[in-house]
Amino acid sequence: MVRWVMWLAARIWFRPVVTGADRVPSKGAVILAINHLAVIDSFVVALMVPRKVAFLAKAEYFEGSRKVLFRALGAVPVNRQHSRAALASLDTAGEILNRCEAFAIHPEGTRSLDGRLHRGRTGVAQLALSSGAPVVPVAVIGTDRAQPPGIRIPRPRRITIRFGEPLDFQRYQGMDAAPAIRRAITDEIMYAILELSGQEYLDTYQERPAA
Repeated sequence: MVRWVMWLAARIWFRPVVTGADRVPSKGAVILAINHLAVIDSFVVALMVPRKVAFLAKAEYFEGSRKVLFRALGAVPVNRQHSRAALASLDTAGEILNRCEAFAIHPEGTRSLDGRLHRGRTGVAQLALSSGAPVVPVAVIGTDRAQPPGIRIPRPRRITIRFGEPLDFQRYQGMDAAPAIRRAITDEIMYAILELSGQEYLDTYQERPAA
């Protein structure tokens, strides 16, 4: 019920234009690799996919009554302040994929503060190799106007969500320990996102904003 209400609210508030959602497999493990322009990106993508999608969210989002809302949307709490947070996040994502579920990830690692698509981190490649799951590139457009940095409650703005063709990396199975392979896979995913989003690409990592 909570998920249905949120879906309806998102449809009214953002008037989303969604293309290619049928490219997301209806069952089995799949990774949704999404560009990152605003806090709401994972939420709106999860609402527009015709199956439940899990994604990681900061543990503090699960305090109080918000816990029911975030869990209904598929969010999984993660403590980003922990010294082993990155490894723990990959472990959690791997468990989700091992259960043949859908998992959403932002390869850039954090929001783009300048609207450009930044270099992807290779965790997405590690997940694709270890799970054997296909990767569906996803581009969100306009969420940075709906929720600019510093804005907690999104504004009513039209957004666009584009799903690309699934990418299969089975040809690299057994090579997950090679950094060059992980980089090649990540770059292929980022290029697919770039074609969908039309963003300018910057081959440097986006640094996390100061707390």
